[in-house]
Amino acid sequence: QVQLVESGGGVVQAGGSLRLSCAASGRTFTIYNMGWFRQTPGKEREFVAAVTWSVGSTYYADSVKGRFTISRNNAENTAYLQMNSLKPEDTAVYYCAAQTIGTTYNYWGQGTQVTVSS
Repeated sequence: QVQLVESGGGVVQAGGSLRLSCAASGRTFTIYNMGWFRQTPGKEREFVAAVTWSVGSTYYADSVKGRFTISRNNAENTAYLQMNSLKPEDTAVYYCAAQTIGTTYNYWGQGTQVTVSS
């Protein structure tokens, strides 16, 4: 089992920045990818960014490329999402998720609210 706890959400004005953290515990040696997803009411959860745990390769949704940066600190078992140039449409509950080898994203955090005011 892997447990994930997000932090760092809040309210920010458009153009501002926030940094989300996702602390992993438990069987962290089984993690292959860490990802960030977001969801707004009435919409499906959407992919935001992912990082491979060992190599650090990164992947982004087109909507956040050039504005968001995902990173990880293996020693601290923590993933980060640096969000810059935030827009009102970035408002959502953000979830981190862990993908273990041979599976899909099967561990999820509780979510953290990000609100961007115009």
